[in-house]
Parts: sequence; structure tokens; C-alpha cells
Amino acid sequence: MTLLDQLPQRSGLDRLWRFLPGARLVGGSVRDLLLGGQHVHDLDLATPEPPHEVQALLEDAGIKTIPTGLAHGTITALIDRIPYEITTLRRDVATDGRHAEVAWTTDWQEDAARRDFTINAMFCDRFGVIHDYFGGRSDLAACRVRFVGEAGRRIEEDALRILRFFRFDARFGGDRPDPEAMTAIRGLAGMIGGLSAERLASEMLRILTGPHLARCLDHMEAADVLDRIIASPQTERLVRGLSLGVPEDGVLRLGLLSDAPDLAERLRLSGKQAQRLALMRGPDRSNKTDIVSPQCDDDALRRLLAMVEHQTLLDRSWLLQTQDDKTPPEAWNALRARLIGMERPVFPLAGRDVLEAGGLPGPAIGVALASLQAWWRDRGCLPDRKACLAELKNRLPLSPQGRER
Repeated sequence: MTLLDQLPQRSGLDRLWRFLPGARLVGGSVRDLLLGGQHVHDLDLATPEPPHEVQALLEDAGIKTIPTGLAHGTITALIDRIPYEITTLRRDVATDGRHAEVAWTTDWQEDAARRDFTINAMFCDRFGVIHDYFGGRSDLAACRVRFVGEAGRRIEEDALRILRFFRFDARFGGDRPDPEAMTAIRGLAGMIGGLSAERLASEMLRILTGPHLARCLDHMEAADVLDRIIASPQTERLVRGLSLGVPEDGVLRLGLLSDAPDLAERLRLSGKQAQRLALMRGPDRSNKTDIVSPQCDDDALRRLLAMVEHQTLLDRSWLLQTQDDKTPPEAWNALRARLIGMERPVFPLAGRDVLEAGGLPGPAIGVALASLQAWWRDRGCLPDRKACLAELKNRLPLSPQGRER
């Protein structure tokens, strides 16, 4: 049995290897195979054949190909709807801190030398043999994230590697980050300012989902990186949330890390992400009836759910729990369990129901509905359509805005 037998995509790989026998898996898939294979998703391969030759070979074999990046030597093969990215071995000719000019090569070590970290620079051939030119296997076993070659030079080639270092540090790193990498990052941290907000946000959200995030945040602060991305970060609050079991959710953790009102704009977050952060910060804290807490009974939770969605209340519960030193964590967990198991109540009447019951057209409809909806919420959002219609009919003859028909 070889490492490759862990892969459910093995049949597709075997088909590719019939026509590209010299190709090798590379990068994250090899790293994750060595860790047990549970998280292998993207299957990238490297091959010495030039891209047009690769495309011709596969198309002649009846395999669908997509020229996803011919200029950079990459095509995508689709087998049983599973994509396999295949890239010709490359060497860097020139770099400008963001983009690289490349040339094809047949030298595997030369290709590995242009990759960012040793744990991402390993290859696995069709026999399951690992080809490791820079000690990635031992670094992986030692929980060490280390640049291939000189750390400073690799960062100067692409400043995004600073953020990528911490992304892998949060997932695979240990208590003590590589000293050479940290020294280089501290010296070149100013390069972060040249990265686009979208690239910063993408990497930061991935960093925040790492299983070793708490110690990674320490490393980011020590390297003078975190403050360059998040103004006045609330690190202690997020670390407390981590100790309480906050889920591996990048947007939720970002909301715990920062209260900055312009955070979404600075990081160019999507509209959905920005709205989630705004809703997470929640209502005016002086309005105690709008705050979710373990003291809420089911009626109160239904009233809250009638106004906002489950996700918003769950997000607020984590934010509030990080500021609550008195309530046992078990009580907050029980609150979230109740929320998850509760259907969101929907007020069962609409304007046409008021008209059909004898209400006057115009603004009076809204007044009647608002009054009835308040009555419905006061009763824990439990009255059904029949009960609400009965209450509506009881109210209309007594209302100056209503009349009998």
C-alpha cells in the first residue's frame, strides 16, 4: 500500500499517469497525504512536458482540458467532473514583488526551488515515492514552517508570502516559529502596504481559521504584522473566544478581533461579509430586550429570531460571551443549542388579510399590522394564522382606522 491509496481520486490520477507517466503530485496534496490524507482536495501535478504538448496528449486521449493558464504553463484536466491542475516545471526568470516571469525547465529541483515553503515543495510520483529536495518532510514532522532558500529573498519576490507564512503557521506551525523567517518578516513587514485589500482579506480570513491561531497571533504581533492589517486588534478577546471553542469561521473570528467600523471597507469584504459583521455588532446595547443571553427563555428567543436570523444571534452570542466572566460556558453552549434547534417564526398575516377582514386601504393597514405583530411577539410568536385572524377581527370594529364590511 502506498500514500496514493488514501485518495478517492486515485482512478482519475491513474488515467492521467497513463499519458503523463512522469508527472508528479506537488504541493499541498503531498503535504496533506503525509498528514494522513483526510484533507486532500486540490490535486495539482507538475510535469516536464511543455503545456501545449500536455494539452495535445490529453485531448488525443479523450480527456477534456481547459487552458486555465497557458502563459504560466497550466492546464486543467477534467475527469469525472474532478479538476486536476497540471503545470509544466518552471524556473523564475524575473520577479517584481508580485508577479514572476517564468521559463520552462525539466529540472525538478529547480521547480521546487521557486516554491514558497519546504512543506509545499515536495513531489509524489505515480509509485507513491516522495521527492523532497529541501527537507519539507522533516519540517512537517517538526511543525516547522520554513521558506525554501533565503527567507528575505523569497518575500521580496512576493510580499504575499508574509501572510502565507502565517496562514501555514496557524495550521501547521509549532510554538517557536522559524527564526530566519521571523527576522526577514520583521525587516520587510512594510511591504504589506503594497498588497491589495482583497489579497489581505483573503489570506487573513484563512489565517483566522487555523487550529493554532492563538499562538499564530502572538507570532504576527511579534513580527509587527497584525497591526498593519487590523487597526487596534482586540487580540485578547479573540483568544478568549478561542479558549471557549469559537468555531473555525473566518468572518466570525474577524468580528471578535476588530470593532473598527471601517473594517469591511478597508479589507474590501464582500457585501454579505460586511453585513454579517455589522449585524454581529448588534443593536444599541442600551436596548436590553434586543440582547441574546442565556437568561432568554424560549419566548424571548423566538422574538429575537422574528427580527434577525439564526446566524446573527449565534455571532452575537460569541461576541457577548467573550465579555462575560460570570456566566458558565455551559450556559452559553446550551443557549446556542436551543437557537439552532428553533425554527425562525414568521408573522402569518399580510396587508391583504387586513383588507379582507374589513380594514381601510392606505396607512391604516400598516398601523393595524404593526399593532397585531406586537401582540403576536408579546405572546412569544406562538399564535398561528387562525389565532391572529381572530385577534384582527376583534380589533377592527374598535379601531378608528377600521370598519366592518
